[in-house]
Amino acid sequence: MAGGWARDGAVSEQIEASIADELARLKSRPAPEGESRTHCAECEEPIPEPRREAIPGVKLCFDCASERDGRANSRGGINRRGSKDSQLK
Repeated sequence: MAGGWARDGAVSEQIEASIADELARLKSRPAPEGESRTHCAECEEPIPEPRREAIPGVKLCFDCASERDGRANSRGGINRRGSKDSQLK
């Protein structure tokens, strides 16, 4: 892969370094503590038992946590893996 003045493998090294930095940042965050809530702090929907067991001290349901994190939920939408014809139907 051509990288201008960069040496061979420099792009891969930068990507790996970025991933390592992000993983280190996530690992340094304090883990949630305390007792989990049974209902979401924002929308008052029940928090499923498996989520409460998996994340100690959880206070938000999955939908509210996803919205707060800025991630879009992939629930339907456009078939990006199919052909254009399949998207027009």
